[in-house]
Amino acid sequence: MMFRHPQVDAPDEGHELGRKLGLSRRQLLAATTGMAAAAVAASTILKPGRAAAAEGVPLIRDSKRGIILFTVRDAISRNPLTSDLPSGFREVFKALSDIGYERVEFAGYTQNANAEGGANLETVAGATLLRQWLDDNGLRAEGNHGFIPASWPLTQADLDRFKASLEIANILGMGHMGTGNDPTSSNYKADWDVAAAKWNTLGEIARSSGYVKLYTHNHDAAYNFLLDSGPLDALGRPTRSSGVRKLEYFLGITDPKFVNLEMDIYWAHVAQYKFKTYTAPDGSTQTNVFNPLALVQAQEGRYPLFHAKDGAINTSTANGYDMVPFGTGAIDYTGFFRGLTSGHHYPMYEQDNAPGNATTAPNQSLQYAEISYDNMAALRA
Repeated sequence: MMFRHPQVDAPDEGHELGRKLGLSRRQLLAATTGMAAAAVAASTILKPGRAAAAEGVPLIRDSKRGIILFTVRDAISRNPLTSDLPSGFREVFKALSDIGYERVEFAGYTQNANAEGGANLETVAGATLLRQWLDDNGLRAEGNHGFIPASWPLTQADLDRFKASLEIANILGMGHMGTGNDPTSSNYKADWDVAAAKWNTLGEIARSSGYVKLYTHNHDAAYNFLLDSGPLDALGRPTRSSGVRKLEYFLGITDPKFVNLEMDIYWAHVAQYKFKTYTAPDGSTQTNVFNPLALVQAQEGRYPLFHAKDGAINTSTANGYDMVPFGTGAIDYTGFFRGLTSGHHYPMYEQDNAPGNATTAPNQSLQYAEISYDNMAALRA
């Protein structure tokens, strides 16, 4: 379905509206196209082929249910010339929309070279095409695991590329842009201080670009204990901990206006399983079991997105869990979402191992996406 946007189609009126709002023509296009997408979603009573929802108040509203496209990366990279299954962004968007998803989180902008639009859509033209396909299917881009500069202080090349990424995010109408990595892999306070300074700066640049809020994503290591006290090692680094966890410390020293977090709930539970004790400044061993929900509750407004990734208990592995489709594991998602007071969060289903064997289970990731959507929709308050 195509929509006309009078504010944009009429040059004089669009320019005047954009000027009054402090928006560029491209940002205005992103905003008004988003309104059209919302109209598509609002007018859709039931997605094709989907069963009616269960009675009761859903814990996650329809418009908040999302998926990170990394989960279905095999379908996006599938060659449409050799398969009848959904291939490339456009066909995968339709498949996800038919399942019921209304939000997607990107994990880059590349697809199979034979798919419509070509291999690389990380350009203004490519993003405009992606936006049209999203709108056609009533989908909204909510985030991206994209480029975060490695340099600090920022090199000009990194700054230019970061700003280009923000431009793409604004064209796509994203409310958030982030990364799939921790702010730093270090265990030491000094390195987290540097990471915080860098992210405060990047977050401020992101907010000044338009609508985009910057977020960082966690793995289990980010919730290990910070080395910030005790005797120093041969390199002058602390060897013991005050008991604060690394990402908790990061939260405390970053600006809430500019730095947000996307909690990967699976990896947070892995951290709960793995990191229970620390060596205190006096050399004693202390126990502190991590509570992911309590951390979010303390600063709920700083967690606009979640990775809703489930895990089946497997204590024979180092992580204590195996990744499984949402709602088929042991993580208490009902309790987690009931514990939140705000309905503004976007849970994005993710499963790293969703892609199946190309011969025996070629459509597994989309099948898991359907199972996971149904289980996400079934959660009740």
